[in-house]
Amino acid sequence: MLEITRGAATEEELAALIAVISEAYAAEAADAVVEEPSVSAWTRTQRPLRRPLRRDIPWGRFSG
Repeated sequence: MLEITRGAATEEELAALIAVISEAYAAEAADAVVEEPSVSAWTRTQRPLRRPLRRDIPWGRFSG
C-alpha cells in the first residue's frame, strides 16, 4: 500500500516510484535466496551415526 501524505503526485511520478520500488524489492528478494547445499552420493549412502545411550533410563534390574 502506498500513501502520498504531502503534495500532489502525477500518474507518471507514481508509476516511476512504483517501478523503482518494485526493482529494489526484486533485487533484494533475489539476494535473499539461500543456495541449497549439494549432497554427494557418498554422503547420501552413509549410515547415520548412532545416537548416544540415554543414561537416565534404567536397564532392567541394573539401575545402580
